[in-house]
Amino acid sequence: MAGRTKRSDPPESRRPGFGATLAPSFFDRRPDLVAPQLLGAILFRRVAEETLAARIVETEAYLGPEDPASHAYRGPNNKNAAMFGPPGRAYVYPIHAKWCLNTVTEREGSGTGVLLRAAEPLQGDAFFAARSPGLSRFDWLRGPARLCRAMAIDRTFNHMPFDDSGSLWIAAPEDAMQEGDQIAVSPRVGVTKASERPLRFFLRGSRFVSSLRRWHAEPLALLEPYWRG
Repeated sequence: MAGRTKRSDPPESRRPGFGATLAPSFFDRRPDLVAPQLLGAILFRRVAEETLAARIVETEAYLGPEDPASHAYRGPNNKNAAMFGPPGRAYVYPIHAKWCLNTVTEREGSGTGVLLRAAEPLQGDAFFAARSPGLSRFDWLRGPARLCRAMAIDRTFNHMPFDDSGSLWIAAPEDAMQEGDQIAVSPRVGVTKASERPLRFFLRGSRFVSSLRRWHAEPLALLEPYWRG
């Protein structure tokens, strides 16, 4: 049977209220704490006169220079500089001519972050569908590259603060997660180094999660959702 771990609240700061935009202090912690607590939070993207919204359902933590799977493993360079920036900013990197979005975590210079792997569409279906030809609603934001394509996120967002005064931000959900919701833990997807580390987090049972593997049936651990109320 999978083990259970209690949630960990942000130290030395007041827990964000429901619906509040997540401040840099929320991200100023270890990525393996931030990653599961982002599940259920809402990713917003302002495009012209429209505001897109999606509920984050899957994340992965990257531990910086100590993590062989992290872009920060060999230290800072021109490509990964944003990852060593202040917490609460975006690190956007290319993969196969597409883009992936991360939130930078911990103090400046740490090189740690959380990859946003999948989300559930909440607002902006017509926009998402137009940018995701041939895909069903369940697949628009399933996987980090599809998420960025559907939400029109590219390298221009690199270094950008997650701030509701701009065009990209993350907010706490407006309602508590439902009783019975669980966060499952598994190894990360598609990494060849440190592949055994349990640093992927997802909402168990969500149809919008990527990589539907045996981890859905037998996760390594189960966590209580942070946004329980």
